[in-house]
Amino acid sequence: MQLFHASGRLGSGLLADKPAADGYEETMQEQWALVDTWSAEHGQLAMWAGLAILLSLAWLANFIVKHILLRAVFRLLGLQKQQCEQRGLDFRFVNRLANVVPALVISTLISRVPQLPELLTTVTINVSNAFVVLTIAIAISNLLTLINTLYSRRPDANNKPIKGYIQLLKIVIYAVALILMIAALFDRSPLILLSGLGAMAAVLMLIFQDTLLSLVASVQISSNDVIRVGDWVEMPQLNADGDVIDIALHTVKIQNWDRTITTIPTRRFMTDPFKNWRGMQESGGRRIKRSLMLDQQSVSFLDTEQISRLSRFRLLQSYLAAKQREIDEWNQTLAEKGKEPVNTRRITNIGTFRAYVLNYLKHHASIHQNMTCMVRQLAPSADGLPLEIYCFTSTTAWLEYEGIQSDIFDHLLAILPEFGLRVYQHPSGMDVRALQSVLAQQH
Repeated sequence: MQLFHASGRLGSGLLADKPAADGYEETMQEQWALVDTWSAEHGQLAMWAGLAILLSLAWLANFIVKHILLRAVFRLLGLQKQQCEQRGLDFRFVNRLANVVPALVISTLISRVPQLPELLTTVTINVSNAFVVLTIAIAISNLLTLINTLYSRRPDANNKPIKGYIQLLKIVIYAVALILMIAALFDRSPLILLSGLGAMAAVLMLIFQDTLLSLVASVQISSNDVIRVGDWVEMPQLNADGDVIDIALHTVKIQNWDRTITTIPTRRFMTDPFKNWRGMQESGGRRIKRSLMLDQQSVSFLDTEQISRLSRFRLLQSYLAAKQREIDEWNQTLAEKGKEPVNTRRITNIGTFRAYVLNYLKHHASIHQNMTCMVRQLAPSADGLPLEIYCFTSTTAWLEYEGIQSDIFDHLLAILPEFGLRVYQHPSGMDVRALQSVLAQQH
């Protein structure tokens, strides 16, 4: 019974509250009626007052979102603006999304402003909707940029760059945003605009021809691992010789050795020949391929005294001993004909020098011993007899490589006279003067 009486009292209380609520609604309706009456009597003043209130609400919403809510979110995530800027992280997409709030406030409440022309109200709503679409598109674009920045810090980012795909997504997003903005401005359905794109397909193909070709090239470059950021690329027809510093959808940037930057269309890497030095860098050795031009008139046989003198060279002792033993055994087979020197085999100074160079390279600490190493003669020419050194250094660093190569040829040029050989070079002015001086003394 007590429960019944309590429920009865509760029910009577609710019935007693209903007239109070109706009275509140009637009071609000009366107040709005007074506002409408006042706005009708003071049309211009009411309109400007309504606009001022609307802009104030939009500013207040923007202030609350940016300076209170966003700061609270960043604090919860443990992010600070200065730290993000130092790390190269761009969180501008959050501020872009915050700009949507005042635009939504304006588009929602603009119709409540009294005495505002209907045309102006419609235009404001359409522009606000278009602004919202543009803001969201820019925010997504900034978010994609942040994703690319975070991805580029991965160790394997240079092998599989995604910047080209990010740029393609941005183009698609802005294209969709453009259609939605036009539809919002003209207050039409986006499907009407999309239905007209079929007739414009040929025009769009022509306009985005470079983009489509670059997209295909980017996919092929990425899937076939043609180039990476950091590769040394050489493309002589475009005067490009340096490191790849950026691979985008449309272009590839190469920083040349003179510190200039060459920008090459991405599709050119699938249509034009070029050289990628990545294989050399990954192998751990860089090739030396250079020739000494020897004077052919300095080539001769070695006599006993010269062989004895060259036997002092540590790198030639085993070679001369083995070569002399081989030649002696072969000459013994000649019997009586071996008494004539022209019928016998003899050691030459150029062969001995070639053996010395080969042993010198094999004992050089900076030469890669697991790669090809040889010294060979090339076809003689009017510029002398080329003796080519073909080997690989144990480093791929440019400065160290050039230093090793120069040291090797410095030594070879300096020790060449010990073998009775001369380097060939065209006569210079000093040679002509020396010849004239000798002729003058003879006369």
